[in-house]
Amino acid sequence: MDNFWEHLQNLTDAQSIISLGFYFLLIVVFAETGLFFGFFLPGDYLLFMSGLLCSTGKFDISIYTLVLSLVAAGVLGNYTGYWFGYRTGPALFKKHNSLFFKKHYVELAEEFYTKHGGMALILGRFFPIIRTFAPIFAGVVKVDLKKFTLYNFIGSIAWVTTFTLAGFFLGRKYPQLKDNLQYVVLGLIIVTTVPLVYAFLKRKLHTRENVKELK
Repeated sequence: MDNFWEHLQNLTDAQSIISLGFYFLLIVVFAETGLFFGFFLPGDYLLFMSGLLCSTGKFDISIYTLVLSLVAAGVLGNYTGYWFGYRTGPALFKKHNSLFFKKHYVELAEEFYTKHGGMALILGRFFPIIRTFAPIFAGVVKVDLKKFTLYNFIGSIAWVTTFTLAGFFLGRKYPQLKDNLQYVVLGLIIVTTVPLVYAFLKRKLHTRENVKELK
């Protein structure tokens, strides 16, 4: 347990994050929202932290520049994912699992998209893994580019402003948060992961029921 908290403290070390810099944040957001190997990146956490550090003055950039730049990175990331899915097509489902690619993540995004339609590109921003593979799947099924663009902008704006401004305003109201960041990160992990775990378990249960019916 001590090692777990130590790991969280290392993740939330303000100096480490600042040393990575503003452009690192943009690269992370871009990668997580459009590159299939970016699914493991902590987008929610970094958005919140960037807003929090901006509010305390430890991140030397205005909140307006921060939010607009992160929104742009999220939009460009989704366009990249869409292009990748469009170019790869159904062959993506035949790709073998590797360290940086998991086929069942694409299938999870497919189910999420089938259930929510175009709104998956907005709602999916708030779920790890889904936000990486939803635009890729949209490219695979060749969603109309105009519709994709609308969902892309709305989703990126909603995601970035929710987490970044939450960190910014909470940091202003409760400056002591910067001394208890490990609890903040743990809360973010729970909030963003529980719905995804629920969906995954529900999917496994549905698959087992279908297998039993076939038998």
